[in-house]
Amino acid sequence: MDAVEDIKSRLSIEDVISRYVELKRAGRNFRGLSPFGSEKTPSFMVSPEKQIWHDFSSGKGGTMFSFIMELEGVDFKGALEILARQAGVDLTRYQTSQSGDHGRAKERFFTILELAAKFYQIQFSRNQTALEYVFKKRAFTKQTALDFRLGYAPTSDASLCAFLIKKGFTEKEIHGAGLGSNRYGSWRDMFRGRLMVPLADAQGRIIGFTARLLVDDPNAPKYINTPQTMLYDKSRHVFGLHQAKEAIRRGGFAVVVEGNLDVIASHQVGVKQVVATAGTAMTEMHLKALGRFADDIRLAFDQDGAGIAATERSIPLASRAGVSLSIIDIVGGKDPDELIRKDPAAWEHAIQSQQYAVDWLISQYQKRLNLETAVGKREFTDVILKVIRGIDDSVEQDHYVGRLAKLIDISPDALREKLRRGTPAPVTKPLKSLPKLPALDPHHVERVKAQNQLLAITFHRQETRVLLEPLTAEMLPDQDGQQILKFLQQHKGDPSKQGPKPPRGTSDYAKILVLLYEELYQDLDALELLYEAARLQVRLIDYYVKDKKAPLTAALRAGSDGDKHATELLEQVKVLDTLLKEAKENMNAR
Repeated sequence: MDAVEDIKSRLSIEDVISRYVELKRAGRNFRGLSPFGSEKTPSFMVSPEKQIWHDFSSGKGGTMFSFIMELEGVDFKGALEILARQAGVDLTRYQTSQSGDHGRAKERFFTILELAAKFYQIQFSRNQTALEYVFKKRAFTKQTALDFRLGYAPTSDASLCAFLIKKGFTEKEIHGAGLGSNRYGSWRDMFRGRLMVPLADAQGRIIGFTARLLVDDPNAPKYINTPQTMLYDKSRHVFGLHQAKEAIRRGGFAVVVEGNLDVIASHQVGVKQVVATAGTAMTEMHLKALGRFADDIRLAFDQDGAGIAATERSIPLASRAGVSLSIIDIVGGKDPDELIRKDPAAWEHAIQSQQYAVDWLISQYQKRLNLETAVGKREFTDVILKVIRGIDDSVEQDHYVGRLAKLIDISPDALREKLRRGTPAPVTKPLKSLPKLPALDPHHVERVKAQNQLLAITFHRQETRVLLEPLTAEMLPDQDGQQILKFLQQHKGDPSKQGPKPPRGTSDYAKILVLLYEELYQDLDALELLYEAARLQVRLIDYYVKDKKAPLTAALRAGSDGDKHATELLEQVKVLDTLLKEAKENMNAR
């Protein structure tokens, strides 16, 4: 038995999903509200018999592993680790000796950091300076302090080290977790005399700390973080993500602020889709981590030189990460924390009044430079074209070239030449990161739903498969559907009873089709099923025709390639129109 099968044997899908969705029995299945959007009528189904879930509102579905990947924003390995902890499965039993040692070391670090967090929390409850800073100066509530597990590191040299050694950890482990170091021949705590803010991964496990100075000391930095460790990497870590991810997913956007305490202040007033990175040091990995929950990212950085520079750096990163980046203006406070304390409603208004990052950057430099002079125009185009150059989409690039040309009264061709001359040589591709889960594009969702419903009918009812004949693989939006389509077109028998098994790798998708059929169609008579299948066939062809016609129509409007090319385009459009017309006529004839 491998790790996946071991986990499946110990966990039921309904128990896993009920941690996230309130499920109610509906016959042989369970039903609940979709976790992928706001709805009042439950459309989310779980089948204990088939160990499959399906969300009718989004068209998504799969096993307990795919559900955790969607909800927690992790890859398969991450889902495996989460479910292994729930099932009590030791993954190191299924690993090689070397990888097993690595896994055990990671678990030791998680344990030691959890103990450190509890130690700091106890010290916090006993230190008057820390209590006054948190509850009076910052105006945090007791519940907020508990939710974010705020703590305090004593001023003594090695109180935490001594505590952890008594708990059975070695000095090497303490150092590896970023909690202590050997200086001048003796072990000392990494953090002393500071407010401790735990840093957690997307599942809420402690991976490090941010430590804030509580007394004025010009020779000491205000904030220090855990150094790079096996668990903590500041280029990847997003503070507050485990507490914000559900609000981000439901709201459809994430707000990124500079300070961890800004995040805490925002959560306290109920605005919970707020996270932070390590200051303004935004990376592509940060944006991809957030992009797994929403592709609308809004920055609320200080609008000084550093904030503007951070925005310039972030725009090309956002383009590569496939997210939309916008900027929040903080009006009425120097930072989000100050604005929140003055007027929480003003903070909520600010995050809803974002401006697209490139537009915001243009407006900032308009204020700072004299665009009536040649020098001002040169400096302005130097900055903005550098940013535009980092945008992957050529249409968006051209839009901003045209806008800049009008703004400073310069020929667009001159700007395009400057843009071209400044284009850097190709660079090595960045290291591969976690795959980005696709956003819920309404058009794609409707295509997936039509595909799934048509295949559910034709998978079970052989007499309806004649409606699959005019369809081709490219008319369906995903690979599983395309494989099942080819399978059904090749095999006339009923796959659920006799013919060959569905294509390898599609068994989970086939189970979803069974669930769909049982929920939607099993009580319909043969004539109703045939008409429903014909309606779904027309819908899929309609989506396909519209997608294909759009670029052809645009090319015809451009009319730059001569009469012969225009005739070819018109012929292609005519073929598509005929395809759709015939499908509609066949449906009406049934």
